[in-house]
Formats: sequence, structure tokens, C-alpha cells
Amino acid sequence: MWICDNLSISKEGRLTFAGRDAVSLAEKYGTPLMLLDEGRIRRRCREYKKAMEESFGGGSMPLYASKALCFKEIYRIMRDENMGIDVVSPGELYTAKEAGFPLENAYFHGNCKTDEDIRLGVSEKIGCFICDNIEEITALNEEAGRQGRKQKVLLRLTPGIDPHTHAAISTGKVDSKFGVAIETGQAKDFVKLALSLPNIRLAGFHCHIGSQIFEYKPFVDAAEIMFKFIAEMKTEFGYETEELNLGGGMGVRYVESQPTIDYSANIAGIGKTLSEMSGRLGVKMPKILMEPGRSIVADSGMTLYGVGGVKRIPGFKNYVSIDGGMTDNPRYALYQSEYTVLLANRPTEKADGEYTVAGRCCESGDLIQENVPLPSPKRGDILAVLTTGAYNYSMASHYNRIPKPPIVLLSEDGGEKLAVRRETFEDMARNEL
Repeated sequence: MWICDNLSISKEGRLTFAGRDAVSLAEKYGTPLMLLDEGRIRRRCREYKKAMEESFGGGSMPLYASKALCFKEIYRIMRDENMGIDVVSPGELYTAKEAGFPLENAYFHGNCKTDEDIRLGVSEKIGCFICDNIEEITALNEEAGRQGRKQKVLLRLTPGIDPHTHAAISTGKVDSKFGVAIETGQAKDFVKLALSLPNIRLAGFHCHIGSQIFEYKPFVDAAEIMFKFIAEMKTEFGYETEELNLGGGMGVRYVESQPTIDYSANIAGIGKTLSEMSGRLGVKMPKILMEPGRSIVADSGMTLYGVGGVKRIPGFKNYVSIDGGMTDNPRYALYQSEYTVLLANRPTEKADGEYTVAGRCCESGDLIQENVPLPSPKRGDILAVLTTGAYNYSMASHYNRIPKPPIVLLSEDGGEKLAVRRETFEDMARNEL
């Protein structure tokens, strides 16, 4: 029945999440409310670490992709679990620093790092820059020189892989806005430049082919292309690659029709290919990095909403309106993303019709999901949207001047912690003069 094993039904017949009564939590903290299963996040971190160490060798490690979900407590969890992180903005870098995360274990992404971004990253002694283009690495070399540092970098390359996901989350094709293409020969020139810069230490290469990928073969295809490039750079420049970052992108189950992914098995399959290629091409096995984000936090999240009203248009459509929407979850508006939706206070009742879940914004596209089977919703019901841990809070906005919801962490020992308080109207107006 359930898409995730942290869901169940209480003896009162209400939805539970991470062993807690979801309706009681909604009553305590109000709605909209984002819940996070902290134990599940920690277990997934450990699964990635163990699988990567076993399949790729010592020194290999996962880097949590901050863009999936960024707030102080998530970095404290990553620090406790000995994870690395990748950050894609100075704001994520700042948040990680404020949380006490050791920035020597952080990798700084981004296809348009400003001079201020570069200055901040170097001054904070961030572990590694992932350089996207020639202008960036040139500016980084100059800034590192001014600060008397030799900065470690990876070069972001595009391997020309199309994993057949949504166009907006496919990033490995030749014409991607990210990185430098191998196929065009520009990547080789990028390597040559990096090796010539006095304040740059080239540690290796990075690629990322896309997101929400359920098969591991696209990762194997990308790894084969990257290993051939590594061998070519050894022949061309005598350069031995220390690190290879294969990015993130493994999928997550949002609805019953999607498969459950065995992340450890996927990693083992990739590792087998890398080991074989290392021997066949005569290159040493580099330290392998990966950047799981969605697969760390997505199914550890749930969002609860209060139902405001129900509108039935005979012969056309039924709407159930909620007190949140695209301001806290824009993914349906952007990507038509699928979600599983339930009434938390009546999860086992038989559906009597299909309903479109509509947000409160003055926007016809403010929908969370369409054609959802539900048991006759009514004002005051608590509606639960599952698998909202990734790219919901991190993409939230103040459209229509709606405050962002709080985040409550549910721990394995039965405790709970308010990690992000509910925004107030005063919070939204704080910087306005």
C-alpha cells in the first residue's frame, strides 16, 4: 500500500510518519507543515558511504547536494555522518559555515560564480572548486594568487549523455549550460589551461548527467566516457587523475508506478565497470565522489496542508483547495511532477472521486497534483503530500506574499525538533525600507 516504509496507520486510523501521528503534529504546529524523518536521512547517508567504500575503494565518499534541501540542521546531520557536501551558491556556503560544517569537506559548484563568490570560497578555505568554464578558472587562479593559496579544483565536463529524463533536469548533453564538452575537444583545452595555472591544483574531473534516473546504465555510460577521457589526458599530458566525481541523479519513488531503487546495488554495478575500465585502460582508480541530494532527503519528507474548501464542477472537474501550494512546492507547476496524496485523518477510506489539489495562490497554475482519488474531502481535513523532502522547501518563494512553512525533524528516539520556524509577515518585510 505504501510507497515508503516510514508510513503506517495508527490504531485511531490516522496516517503516521516516522512513527508519529501526522494529524497530531499538524494540530501542534499548524499547517502548512513540513516533516522530516531524521533517522531515514541518516540511514541513507550511511548506505551511500558503506556502498561507495566497498565498491569504489577507500577515500571515495558521497557529497550531499545542498540544493535539494538547505537549512542549518541538515548540515549538522551531514557533519555528524561524516559526509561531504556540495554547495552551489554563497548562501549555501554561508549556511553550512554557520551550522559548523567543516568547509574543507565542501565542493563549490555553479556555472556563474561571481568574483565575490570566488573570493569568499578561497577566503573560507573551501575544499574544492568545481570549475565550469575558462573565465571562472582564470579568475580563480588570480584570486588564489592574491590570497597566497594553491586552490584544489575539479573541472566540470559534459560527457554527451542523455538519460531521457525531463529536459529541465537533464544536464549531461553536449549543449548543456553546465561544463565543457568532451565531444567538441574543448575539454582537452580546459585541462591544458588548468595544468598551466600556477595557483591551481587540478585534482580531477566532474560530470553530472541529470536527475530522477531509475536505471544505473546511464551512470555506467557516463563513467566509461569519463575514464576514456582520463586515459587520454594521461597520454596527452602525463596527468594522473586523483578524483572523479560522477554527480548525483539517482531517482526516488514518488508514486506506486515507479520502481524502488537499490542504491547499494546501483553503486556496486558502477564500481564493477570502473574497476574493469581502470585495468583495461591502464589508469589508476581515482577516488570516486558522488552527489546524492534527492535520494538522501526526498522520501524523508512529508508536507501537511489544511483543506480549505471543495469545489465540484459536474461533468468537468473537482477541486480541493489547501492552505499552501506552489509557494512551498513549485515542482508540479514547473515539471508536472507526480506525487502521492492522502487525507491524513482518513487515509484508509475508499475514494469517491478524483480531485485536483489546488494551492491558495492567485494563479491558475498553482496546483500540487491533478486527478487524485480521495474520499470526499471537506474543510478542516489534513491533506498529506508524500516525498516532499527534496526541491520543495529549497525552491519555496514568497509569491502572493505567503510565508514559508516550518520544518520539524522527527528523530529515531521518538523526539521532535523545530528546525526552521514558521515565517511571519514581519520576516518577509524585514529588509524593506
